[in-house]
Order: sequence, then C-alpha cells, then structure tokens
Amino acid sequence: MNGQADTGGERGRHVLVTGATGYIGGRLVPELLDAGYRVRCLARSPVKLRDHPWAPRVEVVRGDVTDARSLAEALRGIDVAYYLVHALTTGPGFEDTDRTAARTFTEQAALAGVGRVVYLGGLAPTGVPPAELSPHLRSRAEVGEIFLAARVPATVLRAAVIIGSGSASFEMLRHLTERLPVMVTPSWIGTRIQPIAVRDVLRYLVGSADMPPEVNRAFDIGGPDIVTYEEMMRRYARVAGLPHRFILRVPMLSPGLSSLWIGLVTPVPRALARPLAESLRHEVVCDEHDIARHVPDPPGAPVALDEALSLALRRVKEAQVATRWSSAALPGAPSDPLPTDPDWAGGSLYTDRRRITVDASREGLWRIIEGVGGDNGWYSFPLAWAVRGWLDRAVGGVGLRRGRRDAARLRVGDSLDFWRVEEIEPGRMLRLRAEMRLPGLAWLEMYADRDPAGRVHYRQQAFFHPHGLLGHAYWWSVSPFHAVVFGGMARNIARAASREARKEEAAGDKVVRSARDGAAP
Repeated sequence: MNGQADTGGERGRHVLVTGATGYIGGRLVPELLDAGYRVRCLARSPVKLRDHPWAPRVEVVRGDVTDARSLAEALRGIDVAYYLVHALTTGPGFEDTDRTAARTFTEQAALAGVGRVVYLGGLAPTGVPPAELSPHLRSRAEVGEIFLAARVPATVLRAAVIIGSGSASFEMLRHLTERLPVMVTPSWIGTRIQPIAVRDVLRYLVGSADMPPEVNRAFDIGGPDIVTYEEMMRRYARVAGLPHRFILRVPMLSPGLSSLWIGLVTPVPRALARPLAESLRHEVVCDEHDIARHVPDPPGAPVALDEALSLALRRVKEAQVATRWSSAALPGAPSDPLPTDPDWAGGSLYTDRRRITVDASREGLWRIIEGVGGDNGWYSFPLAWAVRGWLDRAVGGVGLRRGRRDAARLRVGDSLDFWRVEEIEPGRMLRLRAEMRLPGLAWLEMYADRDPAGRVHYRQQAFFHPHGLLGHAYWWSVSPFHAVVFGGMARNIARAASREARKEEAAGDKVVRSARDGAAP
C-alpha cells in the first residue's frame, strides 16, 4: 500500500467512500488517507465509524445510496467516488434495491461533476447467461454494467474470494476448516476459484483513483493461485497448523441445504451463507490481468494464497489476539480485524466474564489483584489449580512451579505460575497470557474499576481462542467448572479487598483512639 502514495495523481484530491462501515470500506479509508487523499465517508449511521482509528481524519456525512438528496450533498466537490455497497442477503427485492441504488448514485455523481466512480463487484464465470448465475453474482454484474453505461467514467473491479480476517468468504472457510476434521461436503467443493488477498484488493482500489478519464471498463482481479475450494481448505489447515482434513463429497447438498449446513457448523448467519454457497457453484477465474497496466504490481504482488492465509491468520498470534479482543490496541494492517467487524469474524472466541461490587478503595483492590499467584494463590479452589498444574507438567508444560518474581509487584514480562504478564495498567488492569499446554490461546484479565457513582468494581475476563476441534472440545469440557473456579476467584478477590479495607479502617481507628487517649489529662 505504501508504494501507492508515490505513483501518481494530484494528491489532496477529494474522494467519497460509501460502505465505510463494511469490510472493505473500513480498510480502504486509511489506505486512501496514507496516499494523500482527503476522504469523506457516507454512512446511514455515522456513529458506527467513531471507533475507527482514522475517524478524526475524515469527514462523515449521514445519508443513503438510495436517497438522491443525501447523495447530492455527499458528492459535492468529490473527484472520485467509491461504491462499496451491496445487499448482503438475497431476500425479496434485493436485486431491485441494488439496481435502484446504483442508478441513483450514477445520476447524482454526474450532476455533481465527479470524475470517476470505482466499484468493487464479484467475479462471474465467462459465458454463463445471467439467468443461470446465482442471484448474488447476477446482481453484482448488473450493478457493474450500470456504472459502465453511465456518463461518469467507471472502474469496475471484479474479485472472487477475498482472503482476509473479516471477509465473509474467508470466515466461512476458516470456521468450516477449524471445526470439522472430517467433512461431508457438497459438489461445489471441487469448483475452481481464484482467491485474492485483501491487501491486493485495496491496492487496486487506491490505484484506480488515478486512472485516466478515457478508461471506462471492468477488470478481473485475482491472486496468482487457481485452486478448488477443497484445496483452499486443505491449504488453510496446513498454514493454521491443523491436522490433515478428511473431505468426502456428496452430490445431494443443494445451495439451500448447504447454507443450512454452514449455519449449523459456523457462526456465519444463514442469510449470508446462502448467497455465498450459491455463488460457489460457479467457476470464477480471471480472464485477464489488464489492471496491471494502470496499477502496476510491485515485487511480491499479487500475494500468493499461502501468504494471504498466513497474513489473515496472524491475528491469532499471541499479542495480536489479546489486544484485538480486549480492545487494548487497534489493527495496523489490511489483514487485521477492525472493531466494527461482525461478531462471527476473526474465528471463535469463548469468554467468561465476572463483575462484583467491592467495599474497598480502588487502590486496595488493585493491591489484591497485583498480588495474585505464587504463595498468595489464586483465591479459589486451590485443589483445582494444583491439579491443573500437575496435568500441565505431565504433558511437558511449566505447571505452577514458577511462582512469581516479587510477592507484591508485577511488571510486563514476568512469569506468574503458568501465566505470563502481558500488560499492566497500574492501578487498573492486569492481563495474563496462559503458558500452560492448551489446544488454543488463553488470557485472563483483572480490572479495578470505578463507576460514575464512585462505586468500586472488580471485573474479570477470561478469553479462549480454540485451535481446531480439540480446542472447542476442551472449552466445553472445562466450562462446567468455571462457576467454581472463575466465579469463586472473583468473589474471593472482592472479599479479600473488602477484608483488607476493614483491617485498615480498624487500624486507623485504633491510632485515633490511642492519640486521643494519650492526649487526655
């Protein structure tokens, strides 16, 4: 992406991004900003953009692509308009909605004097009549034709499966492969596709803004690998470090049944799974790579499939998963997740949350939190913690033998029994990363909070990101004990803080009485 900032065009030009709350739009905006463009975002609910790290750097206007009045305002003074809006389901009338929105957009873009429209659509098979396409692909193709027939020059980019954390197609791939070591699959598992890394999609989108006025056409965009969906699943498993997947094809799974199956096995909503499954019956392979004439490929691009999968999976590296799910940091690459990604994006995450009001000062509660582990123990069911430590050592783990460096103070990087201190906000938050042997990644966070009324609360969060089917089985096998282990821990830490507060209060009263008695005649 960074190289794109030097490749041309008049920097400082004004661009409009529709669909900025979506998967591609939310990742395109910072790339455009880095390339020197001034960015305006059109959103039906502007509040959905406030959590993005780039929000202070853009202009946000409220509107809808089907509303001519709001479009006229949003397109005023715009040089390049990005159309990244799609109906995500194939419910009644969705094709009419897509058609009407595209026509309204082209009309208002022409009236506003926009120099170019850039649209990201779907790659459709060559030579297949529109009536035989899935409704999802047919609508995408029709929208592209509407833009190419309009008065404003258009760049229509056509992509197949986009590889990146948060992409609906990728998330479906992720969940199916992660959760099913043995899969009974429909015939579309053998369909050839040409996936593309999200960073290449963004590079083409940014570069499209600088195309000369005479360019008005569609471009196929894809990565260097042409694979079947089955091969893509096997390669995902290999990159993710999962055991070999056994895949059995059956002919009777229709798109409707496939979407039910996907909805049962994965958290991807069935309303979204159906159009994805319907589209997968079509072979989608690029016929040309003419986009490189206008947006040259730098060294190492387009990104190969295995590298794209690795980039999409890098969020499950230890620190990045923790910072993403605890909201302690923001993503820094196109393949990383965003705060606005749907709950089912980014792989499975199991959580256990506890919150208790504490009759103590925040400082007193923090002393208890910072003192956990080692000789101080874990404030719940000591035998359960000891057994977990023995089991960990039995399989080659570190167990509970490491203790802690200091009985009262912790610092980032300290070992703490079978945890590692990953982050500390003194007086407020302690995050521990599990280093015991687990079929996944785990964190434990402890907070000393205060609400607007001044009440002190102890807040505790345990996170587990499972690795493969064994990881899911592990969580469900231990979850019945969480009420005892995690629930007891939260209650006992709160009680310990309250007990210490009472001792301090009693000690203070004793000092006052002694001083008063000593001063008596």
